[in-house]
Amino acid sequence: MPTLIRLVITLLFLVGLVYVGMFALVAYVEPKPKQVTIRIPTRDLLGDPAAPTLGAATPAAQPAAEAAKP
Repeated sequence: MPTLIRLVITLLFLVGLVYVGMFALVAYVEPKPKQVTIRIPTRDLLGDPAAPTLGAATPAAQPAAEAAKP
């Protein structure tokens, strides 16, 4: 039983240290905003139909039963 109590007290102490560390970060650290630039390729903006997209079915990917229909 004393070993269990020692384990619980140690875990509570570690949780307290984490809590105090998070509180200190919130209280003393100010984030610095900065401008972010993300480059988007022109083909994505214009919607180039020749460029394949993820999830698009290609003629070769069709099931054989559909391709064999007269």
